[in-house]
Amino acid sequence: MAKTPDIIYTIVDEAPQLASGSLLPIVSAFAGAAGLGVETRDISLAGRILATFPDYLTDAQKISDDLAELGELVKTPDANVIKLPNISASVPQLTAAIKELQDQGYKLPDYPYEPSNDTEKDVRARYDTIKGSAVNPVLREGNSDRRSAKAVKNYAMKHPHSMGEWTADSKTTVASMPGNDFFANETSATIAEATGAKIVFTATDGTETVLKSGLSYKAGEIVDATFLSVATLRDFIKAEVASMEPGVLFSVHMKATMMKVSDPIIFGHFVSVYLEDFLAKHGDTVTALGFNPNAGIGDLETRIKGNAELEADLKAALAAKPPMYMVNSDKGITNLHVSSDVIIDASMPAVIRAGGIGWGPDGKAADTKCCIPDNSYAGVYDETIAYFKETGKLDVTSCGAVSNVGLMAQKAEEYGSHPTTFEMTGNGKVEIILDNGTVLHSHNVETGDIWRSATAKKEPILDWIKLGINRTKATGLAAFWLDANRAHDAELIKYVTPALKEAGIEIPIMAPREATRFTFEEMRKGNDVVTITGNVLRDYLTDLFPILELGTSAKMLSIVSLMQGGGLFETGAGGSAPKHVQQLVEENHLRWDSLGEFCALGESFKFLADKGNAKAGVLAEAVEDATQKVLENGNSPERKIGAPDNRSSHYWFARYWAQALAAQEGDAALKAHFTPIAKALVNGEAAILAELQAAEGKPVDLGGYYHADPAKVAAVMRPSATLNTIIG
Repeated sequence: MAKTPDIIYTIVDEAPQLASGSLLPIVSAFAGAAGLGVETRDISLAGRILATFPDYLTDAQKISDDLAELGELVKTPDANVIKLPNISASVPQLTAAIKELQDQGYKLPDYPYEPSNDTEKDVRARYDTIKGSAVNPVLREGNSDRRSAKAVKNYAMKHPHSMGEWTADSKTTVASMPGNDFFANETSATIAEATGAKIVFTATDGTETVLKSGLSYKAGEIVDATFLSVATLRDFIKAEVASMEPGVLFSVHMKATMMKVSDPIIFGHFVSVYLEDFLAKHGDTVTALGFNPNAGIGDLETRIKGNAELEADLKAALAAKPPMYMVNSDKGITNLHVSSDVIIDASMPAVIRAGGIGWGPDGKAADTKCCIPDNSYAGVYDETIAYFKETGKLDVTSCGAVSNVGLMAQKAEEYGSHPTTFEMTGNGKVEIILDNGTVLHSHNVETGDIWRSATAKKEPILDWIKLGINRTKATGLAAFWLDANRAHDAELIKYVTPALKEAGIEIPIMAPREATRFTFEEMRKGNDVVTITGNVLRDYLTDLFPILELGTSAKMLSIVSLMQGGGLFETGAGGSAPKHVQQLVEENHLRWDSLGEFCALGESFKFLADKGNAKAGVLAEAVEDATQKVLENGNSPERKIGAPDNRSSHYWFARYWAQALAAQEGDAALKAHFTPIAKALVNGEAAILAELQAAEGKPVDLGGYYHADPAKVAAVMRPSATLNTIIG
């Protein structure tokens, strides 16, 4: 059996992958000096597409299914994976990646929006496995421990980022459905004994359709079911558009990448309601052109390009509605252009950090109505906005640190619901029926309603509670964010309460709105707080608090203690990565900050040290020292050309890392190896920085966006011959 690699570094997408072109050679060289091997595995969107369609490729084009391999590896005690942010693809991103690969000579099939035969149905089913959060549920065989490294927190307090001013008269609000949403309609049950099950839709005429068969539940597993009424949703959207105050921007915030079945549909209803006048006039025409509202206004603009009448009518229809929150005012990219452009866990903190401000189509800042249709987690943002209206902006020079313990192992909760989410094709009822005939859940639904079921398994739940208790003991203050009035949370509380009693520790259980205010009040006092949450709140809060506290979520330390003893070290968020790529292509300046990679790298070496590798422990300590110096000495990337960028930050990181290894006394061989390297990096400073600077200012060719040419990327990301010679 092949030896498990010491470290696996993932190949991903966009800015994080471009940064790897510069950083990974450094990591491999330093690890190699300690006898440690670093291997890569491809979990990029393009890589996943190619691995899914080997039967359409030549032998030379075929690649291994690295995601499947990693899915098995993370179930072993020796797994040591550094996971960079990957694209959780929306359909527009997926189709763009397919087109790029086709243009590069890969004879892949098109994505069939409306499959008309068995072949197209097979292709659609295979592509659908790649959409949305296809990677995370496979790799996350453990629960999340996410917090800021001390060096990062200290730096943020000494060098505070900009924060917008909050005023009590701000018109920024959160708007949610009045009911009949996923939250209101949720039912939940804990399985008493192992059983099979199926999901059945019974139409009003009595016709039965099995939506999903072969389900398998274990004893202790929490199974939820719920639905969102589309009629209520559309009434809500119409009411919110009609009630807009002058000068306030309209926006919708959701997670169409992770919730890849439900949220694109919800997004499509916002698009079709917002464009109802245009679609009433031209609906048949644009449908014939292949337009689906779920694809967004950007897709519509592409399909009608060159048709002066349609373009003019669309422009007039948008002008007649309230002004929209913009993704990019300069380029006319609206909130409703594409569902993956506005991701709630990044977009809402950005509005809150700015003082409730978004950017309108005129390029000016304005208060914003933030529509978050479902009430399951909207209250967190509503309470946050209410809190800052009362208290003013957060003082980042004195606030405490907020960390998170998140229940995410084994496709926990809503993020695992994709195979059991359905858009209803008629009126009737949906039931989950156990093998013995017992109806576990039942909901009456109407055409277009979105019904879904999700699960949380017993072992991950118990592991999550244990991790939460341990982090509370280490930190001091914590709360379980669970709402006793929500069906799913009530079942979780049945696990949490006895576990806390057995552990002899008191940790409050609070509904998310209450826990939000508690956390902000404590962090304002300078206290550190652990938020112990379910999977979606884990995702939301590990952007919300870091963006307010640190200015970014990309600098968080993210440790997944895999349940079989391995380690998965995640490197932060990649939501801003597309803009970084655009800037690099246009002017060869990459502002991506690899601080998350530095932190994950240190933890990966610590993991090996805990397994008995002393040299890895020496490398880990030196990484921490280097990371601290990068921050203290202002070597992190900046936004504008001419200032430090990602590549120069890697030079400084390598230099400080080598200097720390040359200065340490714990390993004589490493000291001897790195002493001349450290000296060469110091002596080569002027030449290296000059070579890096000289590369900037000119457009670059990467050979592709989703599937870049590795040689071209290497040429762009390693432009210093001096540095390359020293590192090797």
